[in-house]
Amino acid sequence: QVQLVESGGGLVQPGGSLRLSCAASGFTFSTYAMSWYRQAPGKERELVAGITTDGSSTDYADSMKGRFTISRDNAKNTVYLQMNSLKPEDTAVYYCCVVRVGRFYWGQGTQVTVSS
Repeated sequence: QVQLVESGGGLVQPGGSLRLSCAASGFTFSTYAMSWYRQAPGKERELVAGITTDGSSTDYADSMKGRFTISRDNAKNTVYLQMNSLKPEDTAVYYCCVVRVGRFYWGQGTQVTVSS
């Protein structure tokens, strides 16, 4: 079955960087677009970034443009999220997501905390 496992979260100071990874299995990874979402306490889950099957096209939420970079390695069935210039408002649980046959699949999430 579809399995998404995120890693790489942690505590970082404002202005710092983190690289999240999401290892995928249970489906043909290279044929699906992938995305990252996040959910802060008390807030709705929001789209962070998306990437096409071959990585040739990416898209970002406005507040992440220029700071976050999504990428993928189809040989490793992994999608990444490089986060730079982190701000306290980036604190959230970050989720990897794939939409397959009209259904959203999520990982367990990885906590990112930006604080001094």
